[in-house]
Amino acid sequence: MKEKRISRKRRRQIVLLRNVSLTLALILVLGIILIRVVFINGRTLDVSAGYRIEVHNGAAELSEFRLASAEGFAQSLVACEDEVGKDLVKLSNETEKKLLFNIDQQEAVCAEGIYERIYPASLTKIMTALLCLESGDLERNVVMTEEDFNLGDGAQVSQLDVGDSVSLGDLLNLVLVYSSNDASKAVARTVGGSVDNFVNMMNQKAQSLGMTGTHFANPHGLHEENHYTTLYDIYLMMNYAYKLPGFSEAASKSSTEIHVSPSDGNPYTFIANSTDEYFTGIYSLPQNVTVLASKTGTTDEAGSCLSLVVQSNYGVKYIAVVTGAQNKEDLYTDMSAVLNLINT
Repeated sequence: MKEKRISRKRRRQIVLLRNVSLTLALILVLGIILIRVVFINGRTLDVSAGYRIEVHNGAAELSEFRLASAEGFAQSLVACEDEVGKDLVKLSNETEKKLLFNIDQQEAVCAEGIYERIYPASLTKIMTALLCLESGDLERNVVMTEEDFNLGDGAQVSQLDVGDSVSLGDLLNLVLVYSSNDASKAVARTVGGSVDNFVNMMNQKAQSLGMTGTHFANPHGLHEENHYTTLYDIYLMMNYAYKLPGFSEAASKSSTEIHVSPSDGNPYTFIANSTDEYFTGIYSLPQNVTVLASKTGTTDEAGSCLSLVVQSNYGVKYIAVVTGAQNKEDLYTDMSAVLNLINT
């Protein structure tokens, strides 16, 4: 009897050990699956189908895991194919591209040509501004130099002159509100130590944000062949920038007051108006849509471009981008059609 009791006890121990082993194995398997879901798929970022890095950057050697775990790829990013809801809005001409992402729910509402290489024009200044906010002292006084105005014919410049002293914060406002190219160069050399080093900072930041289809060659966006981006990368940049303290405040102004201390006269102020024609009242926003941040861009090669962070009447935030319009009327007509999708 004693031997039978011992035998039953041993059998119970073996069964218990086997159950524990099976439980641990199941936990391990589930853990591996969970890790894959978190680091590869995230909440909405299906990298293999959505980002398609190999399509627009020739980087097919990057694995899904490396791409998804790269710095800057947060779980809250929107992922989609090159075209989503293309027929929801018909653009005015074939050079245009569009994007509308619900960034609160990480959903693509519409997209067209968002991984194709484009010239960004002054949408470049989104990166210039965010680096100014992250790495600059906005109270610092900056003296304008002759090199700041070495921009070529027709470039948009402010009322500043060589020798004028102005705060870095006011230069930031000129960059985002008035799209001033002289202010952009002054920000670059002040924050980066030199314009060339600042451009290196821009490209490093772009990499950290996952902007694999982007290369910056200057801080202002005036045309250069090796200065390019994609609509998806503009989304990544704007999605990061608008969350920085001070960015939306500057990028939602209809005008800005600039305080100047000239080298040979009395201090004065001037008003610079926004280049966004929604803000100036030339064009009207769709009903129940509010702009939280805006950046315009225009060159002959890029066409007319606009990137917005907007909010619906229910507080839902979206990023909208339209590029390549042949004129301002097409740009704002098509952007309004894109924004109208928020109400439907």
